[in-house]
Amino acid sequence: MNTTRMPWRIVSILSATATAGYICRVNVSTAGPLLMKEFSLSEVEMGRVFSAFILGYALFQVPAGALADKWGPRKVLMLAAWLWVIITVVQATVGLGIFQTSIITALTAFMVYRFMLGIAASPAYPAAGKGVASWGQPPLQGRANGVVLASIGLGAALTPPLVSNVMVNWGWRIAIVISAIPALIVALLWRKIHAPQTSVKTIQKDVAPDTSRGSEKLRSKNFILLSISYALEGYVAYIFVTWFYIYLVRQRHFELLSGAWMSSLAWILTIISIPLGGFVADKLAVNFSIRKWSHRVVPMIGLSLSGILIAAGAHTQSAIVAAVSLSFATALILCVEAPFWTTMMKIVGKNSGTGGGIMNMGTNAAGVISPVLTPLLASYVGWENALHIAAIIAVVAAILWLRIDVDK
Repeated sequence: MNTTRMPWRIVSILSATATAGYICRVNVSTAGPLLMKEFSLSEVEMGRVFSAFILGYALFQVPAGALADKWGPRKVLMLAAWLWVIITVVQATVGLGIFQTSIITALTAFMVYRFMLGIAASPAYPAAGKGVASWGQPPLQGRANGVVLASIGLGAALTPPLVSNVMVNWGWRIAIVISAIPALIVALLWRKIHAPQTSVKTIQKDVAPDTSRGSEKLRSKNFILLSISYALEGYVAYIFVTWFYIYLVRQRHFELLSGAWMSSLAWILTIISIPLGGFVADKLAVNFSIRKWSHRVVPMIGLSLSGILIAAGAHTQSAIVAAVSLSFATALILCVEAPFWTTMMKIVGKNSGTGGGIMNMGTNAAGVISPVLTPLLASYVGWENALHIAAIIAVVAAILWLRIDVDK
């Protein structure tokens, strides 16, 4: 059997789907300054809008992963993409005509729509993880996960310049509608594409020979520690996903367009760092002399260095140095994504859809807290100290990897 088989065409479509979903996810972050101005929203209220998405996203991770296990990734992702298009377009109607009432405020409307979008977006990564686990062999799964998860950087890098340039010329509503076009394209693509005809049972046997113990592994110490570490990583990552652009504009005093380009630097770097993290993890798993430590190297280094750079970026007086330092911190906090997902697949085996849903639910539960808690902390102790707290959390997430063992 060819142990290096991976259907890269399907992996690229999984990545494109996740990228389209991510654009729909972060478009409101870029439009945030104009939304806050038009509807008189405070930073704390804008944080609630961000958290509404993450709440829906987190609550439905496990059902979405289980659905991907049952129906398969293709059907689930195609349905999800159509929902992204519909809900994203509806968001642009907030405050218009019959959609503007004295009973339903703009804040409430945005929270409801973002919650619904979060539910629709929940299958993206569990279903993609199920696809990688089912259609590819273990020696290349880290790289495949890296390509799919690079959508985080690609979507977040494309959105600020796309949305900001459109909204400066035509307003935030047109910008939101245009951001749904990639989701429409992938929804149409999934109608024409079929999953690879591979031996799923054979692949799953390679991933986890004792598949009868799959449910037990979902309750194992290693999976629990992995999920906790991923939740802490998510707390930190969501600060950048939701607040980085607004932080640069409001706290570091960048102009709208210059802030958009500076915030894009972080996500351009992650387009490189996320696949690179998966590639290095795969190579270490094959060649590293101390094999039992190979899966820990990328997460521990990435999370620790990110914490150091967050603290440095928060402390500096230079706006440029802060933006660059925090951009590299973003790249490092997210370079660990592929090792997290590949390690999960090794631990839980055939239950990768459900396992991915549980793990992703934890990180997004932390993500519900992060966008609201961060500006609250900043209002009491300042943005510098709020970011220092995030730096400490990143280091704690790294330390937990000392006790995560894929061989048990």
